[in-house]
Amino acid sequence: MASARLGLLMNQASLTGDGQYACDVLHKLVGERLKVLFAPQHGFWGQQQANMIESAHGIHNRLDVPVFSLYADTRRPTAEMLAAIDCLVIDLQDVGTRVYTFVWTMLETLRACAEHAVAVVVLDRPNPLGGIVFEGPMLEFDFRSFVGNATIPLRHGLTIAELAKLFVSEFQIHVDLHIVSMEGWHPQQLWRDLGRPWNWTSPNMPREETTLVYPGQVLLEGVNLSEGRGTTRPFELVGAPYFNAEQFVEELGRFEHCGLRLLPTRFTPMFDKWRGESCDAVDLQVVEPHAVRSVAVTIAVIACARKLYPNSFAWLPPPYEYEYHKPPIDILFGSQRLRNAIELGQITADADIQQLIGFDEDQWQHRVAAIQLYP
Repeated sequence: MASARLGLLMNQASLTGDGQYACDVLHKLVGERLKVLFAPQHGFWGQQQANMIESAHGIHNRLDVPVFSLYADTRRPTAEMLAAIDCLVIDLQDVGTRVYTFVWTMLETLRACAEHAVAVVVLDRPNPLGGIVFEGPMLEFDFRSFVGNATIPLRHGLTIAELAKLFVSEFQIHVDLHIVSMEGWHPQQLWRDLGRPWNWTSPNMPREETTLVYPGQVLLEGVNLSEGRGTTRPFELVGAPYFNAEQFVEELGRFEHCGLRLLPTRFTPMFDKWRGESCDAVDLQVVEPHAVRSVAVTIAVIACARKLYPNSFAWLPPPYEYEYHKPPIDILFGSQRLRNAIELGQITADADIQQLIGFDEDQWQHRVAAIQLYP
C-alpha cells in the first residue's frame, strides 16, 4: 500500500488534536497520491441544513482535488468516483446515535468499496456518549432507512470503527478493511471527560451538550414541535406557539428528568419549524452528564404535548431523509410503536416509557463483544 492512490471521506470536524484538517495532514504525507475527497451529509464544510438539503460536488481549490458529495444525486460512491483510488480513508466524528447519517454513509461506502476492490481504512474517534450506556429501542427490520439501516439501539455505545467492523461482519461485506484504533480512550468517558474542544460535526450539533440530548430530541423531527433548529441551541430546546411553558414543565415534572433540569423559556426560530413565531418552550439543561437518558425524557415530552394540546399537536408527514411513505417518527424511532402508544394515551408513567424503549442489553453486549476495540 506504500504507493496506493488515496481518497478521504471527511468534513470540517475531521481535525487533529492540534487543529489540522485531515486532508491537509494526509496531503503532507502522501502528496499527489491523495486523489479525491468525499463528504457526508451537510457537505465538506458542514454548510447545509438537514432533511434532503443536498450538497453539490466541487473541488478543493488549494489541494486541487475533486470533492464528491455523498449526500447528493447518490449516497454511495460510484465506480467513476472510486476509479482513481486504491484505498479510501474514512475520518468522521460520529455522535453515538443511530439516526445520525454519517455511519450510514460509511456503510454505503464499505459496500461500494467492496464492489470495486478498493481497500478501506477507518480512523477511529471517540463516541461522545461513551460506550457503557445504551438507550433503546432497537430498530425493527421493516423500518430501515437512511437514518437507520441496521438493527442497533438508538444510543448504541459503539465508535465509528466498531460500527464498521459490525457492518462488515453482519452484512458480510467482503472489503479489505483496516482499523486505526485510538490510544487512551475508555468507554466510560464522555466527550467532556477528554479535555479537548468539541468541533461541531454538523450545523445543529454545535456543543458537546447537544450530543447528550440528541438521542431523544432527534425524535422531535417527526412532530410539529420545534427542537430548537433556527436558534443557537438546537436540540436543547423544545417548544411551539401553542405551548404554555409553565403548564408544560409542570406536566413534564411527573416524569424522571434523567440528568436534566427543565426550565420554562421562550424562543423564536429563524428557520425551520415555526420560523419567525414566538414559541413557549422548555429548556433542557444538562446538570448530570453521565445520568442523562434523553430518549426517555423526549418520549415524555411528546406524550405531554399530545395530552395537553391534542388539537394542535401533530405528526409530520413524509418525505423525510429519502423515505417517502412511512411517517418520519416511525423511521426515527425504529418502529410504529411510539406513535401508536402516544395516540392510545398509553404513556402515563416512567414505567410505560421503559417498557416501550427497553431491549435486551445483555444480548446486545454479547452481540458486539467480538468487534469491540475498547472493552
